[in-house]
Amino acid sequence: MLILSMFSKLSLNLSLNMRLIMMMLFLSFALISILLFLYSRSEKKIMREIERETVELTKAIQIGVEEVTGKGTTDEARLSQYLNKLDPKGVKEISIISNADEIVASTNPAKIGPLTRKKKELIIKAELGEPVSAEGGKTYNVILPVIAGDTQYGYIHLKINREDFSEMLRTNALKRILATLLVFGIGIVVILILSKQYTRPIEKVVNAAMRVAAGDFNQNIPVQSKDEIGKLSESFNFMVQKLRETRTLEERLREAEHLSGLGQFSRNMAHEIRNPLNFINLSIDHIAEKYKPADVEKQEKFNNLLTGVKHEIQRLNNLVNDFLDYSRPLKLNRKRVRIDKLIEDVNDLVWAKAEAEKINIVKKYSVTPELDVDPDLFKSCILNIVSNAFHAMGKPRDGGILIIKTEISESEFILSITDNGEGVSPENLSRIFEPFFSTRQNGLGIGLPMTKRVMEEHGGRVEFNSIEGKGSVVKLILPMPANNATG
Repeated sequence: MLILSMFSKLSLNLSLNMRLIMMMLFLSFALISILLFLYSRSEKKIMREIERETVELTKAIQIGVEEVTGKGTTDEARLSQYLNKLDPKGVKEISIISNADEIVASTNPAKIGPLTRKKKELIIKAELGEPVSAEGGKTYNVILPVIAGDTQYGYIHLKINREDFSEMLRTNALKRILATLLVFGIGIVVILILSKQYTRPIEKVVNAAMRVAAGDFNQNIPVQSKDEIGKLSESFNFMVQKLRETRTLEERLREAEHLSGLGQFSRNMAHEIRNPLNFINLSIDHIAEKYKPADVEKQEKFNNLLTGVKHEIQRLNNLVNDFLDYSRPLKLNRKRVRIDKLIEDVNDLVWAKAEAEKINIVKKYSVTPELDVDPDLFKSCILNIVSNAFHAMGKPRDGGILIIKTEISESEFILSITDNGEGVSPENLSRIFEPFFSTRQNGLGIGLPMTKRVMEEHGGRVEFNSIEGKGSVVKLILPMPANNATG
């Protein structure tokens, strides 16, 4: 796990291709290193074994020569005693053969006596230059003639066991096989772990893609690497973001088409309503002149009734005009005007209503710049906001407070209108700029949308903040011109 952790940290910023190459190089290096280590150890062990065999063989030949060339009777007990001291995996048997083709001494007493045919063939091969021959299995026969000067005293026959070398070679081969299997086993485990690390984010991408295909665009895959998997995640997130933007644009397009159709319908309806309203209004004037009662008391009631009807007709006509104003394209008639002058014009229109409803209007003009705006449209925006504030404050016992404040912040002119009315609930706060949405029972719901539209046409914006039960703050924000005059 430590090796895998180091490998993961090292390859964090590498590509998938480079990771695979590094993994294969690492496995190859590990396998070669282990095999070289085992080969070095086995070589040293074989050299030690050869040295031991050489020493034993030298001692065996030495004692055999002493027996052949020595005077007196051959001491078989000494041969056996010496052989017992030797490693049983080395020299197995020593025999002394005389020139008369007879075994005169041997560590195996059963073989003392005349030579067998097989032994004679070995002696003949030794004289022909083949002193070493395999007997079969794991034993070698070594026939060495003993010559001193010009005299041949006989032969020394050695049986040497080669089992130790075979066993050593088998052991080393088995170790190499096990080491290879171990390295490849570790490699397989590492590959399985890495494959899970690579396939897991791919599975996340596949699952997220299936959810996107099902219509859920709220998908985002965390990017945890800079390789191909990380680039795939980034590309997927970018694609989903574009799909979300496309869906938003489609929704806005559908909404625009809906509003366009509604606007066309509203214009048609407005024209259809205004014609009968004008006819009704003229008819009431005709009735007022022709059917005016003679009785003074009845005349007063008659006039009040007709006045009420005419008032309602005027109200309907104003609603129709509002519909028409909202549905038709805006054409700005910009003029350089002082903002405080426009605010005062609005105050002149609402002071009587403010006095009647005991609303105190507080003016805080920090700046009075001259801006390029459409005076009529900008005044209508201020009037819409002030009217909404009056309605929100109603008729409280202690009177309402309306604060009109001007300031400049970061090259922007800000006109703030603050009231201490009933405010707007959080669920309605996000809908206040929707056309035809109103919190007032008889409200048409186009005042704030129209204000937002006018401000955006001027290159500005509207900000609306409200706390239910405490009041609202509406800010009309316009960019300041490069050269402006402020008072």
